[in-house]
Amino acid sequence: MKIAFYGSSLLSSYWNGAATYYRGILRELADRGHEVVFHEPDAFDRQQHRDMDPPDWARVRVYPATADALVGVMDAAAEADVVVKASGVGIFDDELLDGVMRRARPEALRIFWDVDAAATLDDMRAVPDHAVRRALPNLDLVLTYGGGDPVVNAYRAMGARDCIPVYNALDPTSHFPVPPDQRFAADLAFLGNRLPDREARVEEFFLKPAALLPTRSFLIGGNGWDTKAMPANVRHRGHVYTAEHNAFNCTPLAVLNVARDSMAHIGFSPATRVFEAAGAGACLITDAWEGIEMFLQPGEEVLVARDGQDVADHLATLTPERARAIGRAALARVRAEHSYALRGAQVDAILREHMGRTANRQHQMEGA
Repeated sequence: MKIAFYGSSLLSSYWNGAATYYRGILRELADRGHEVVFHEPDAFDRQQHRDMDPPDWARVRVYPATADALVGVMDAAAEADVVVKASGVGIFDDELLDGVMRRARPEALRIFWDVDAAATLDDMRAVPDHAVRRALPNLDLVLTYGGGDPVVNAYRAMGARDCIPVYNALDPTSHFPVPPDQRFAADLAFLGNRLPDREARVEEFFLKPAALLPTRSFLIGGNGWDTKAMPANVRHRGHVYTAEHNAFNCTPLAVLNVARDSMAHIGFSPATRVFEAAGAGACLITDAWEGIEMFLQPGEEVLVARDGQDVADHLATLTPERARAIGRAALARVRAEHSYALRGAQVDAILREHMGRTANRQHQMEGA
């Protein structure tokens, strides 16, 4: 199938946490014979911070972030068998959703792919005339980054014909154990951009333990933290490119995952970082969220913390030997059960099934 995918960026992970998710799934779809064209705007300095060259498994069309350029980009939807608009492009989101779905051929499969479902649903509840809510009756399918039954039920209640979670996963060709790199040496490291609905949780789960353990070393990576007041034992690295993630995860004694407010509330939405860290064989400490045992076993493959005190307690008693054992167990679990090869097979099956439904519906309409 020809897939026209409209998303934030395939080529850059700069202010774009969905990059590795897109790469993992779309490469697998290409390997299964699909022809992928990824449309991304030249916005937010992402093109100046690329961490991947255009791949041979997808054609990437970078377009100027202008209203004039938008028209030509949307017209390309008419050439596709599957039209996908992802959430969080960051510019012209509403116009893109409306425009590409109107231009899609009648027999094409129309999909909204929500990589931040909890936040999107909150917005739709607050704004009855939300663009996504208006679009739902005319879409064939909603795919989500995660969320479990709460997200599925909420989308169906708002008018989606169907909603299926496609969870994050591991790309073992990109994320794997590597030798330590002293640039990332620390007892606990956290990687994530500074966002309004994450900051308070970072204060609780990362900065509070740093203050409680003044003799231990802490490292924070990601954009936006340079102006944040932090304890003296916290170092700031700024943006960490995807190619450096393995060393970032393998070097510290442990790495921390902190969910955003909405994701922690709904649960069943492991961040990309969870699988990147596990894939590197890191000892992961995560804040508590519902459904974690679907992905990693608490106490054996991951350490779970209810608050900053729990993080400090885990770190205070964690030995290098136990950290390595937890990391090895997590690596084995995600390689066996949570690879992008499995997610790609899932999406391929979803596309083929729903394309069949679309063809049957079109045939019935023509025969009426």
